[in-house]
Amino acid sequence: MNKFLSFLIFFLVVACLYVFLIWQPAIETDTNKQAENSQLKGGEFTLQALSGPVSLKDFRGKVVLVYFGYTMCPDVCPTNLAMMSNAFMQMDEDELGQVQGIFISVDPQRDTIQKLSEYTHYFHESIIGMTSTDEVVKEIADRYGVAYQKVIQESAANYAVDHSSETYVIDPMGRLVERLPHAAPSEDILAAIRKYSKQ
Repeated sequence: MNKFLSFLIFFLVVACLYVFLIWQPAIETDTNKQAENSQLKGGEFTLQALSGPVSLKDFRGKVVLVYFGYTMCPDVCPTNLAMMSNAFMQMDEDELGQVQGIFISVDPQRDTIQKLSEYTHYFHESIIGMTSTDEVVKEIADRYGVAYQKVIQESAANYAVDHSSETYVIDPMGRLVERLPHAAPSEDILAAIRKYSKQ
């Protein structure tokens, strides 16, 4: 009996030491999510808008939502931009002053600066259209984890562009902190904006 009691006490001591010193439960927390987000590259960029060169750093202090697409996109881009616009329309004037939407065209051959400006302002005045050369856009897209490619249809001049459809959330310090999935509801977009906005 004494041997059994001694074994039981030894087992309990070892189990307690394991729990307190080694075992760590896999609990999903905001800290864990932020650690995962910090591994995303993102980073600075400068592109051409209707007003001239515009850089991400020009929007320091604001939450920036970045979306990559093209104006001739039949449904994916309009859906995401409409959700972004709906989120913006739910904000008061002060909140709206702390956010900026950016639509980066991955089709600079067809998307002129003028066309981009008209397209984005159709959705909301707080969304700006930007692009650059193929090389510059590709470099930025790679850093943000965006994939895209031309899909030739009837001729070389008639093509679609398959592309990633996430919305990238940049915090007021210019860091890529979150990626929202395709067609994220405006309520989720608004929640992300408020999460990272200056209080």
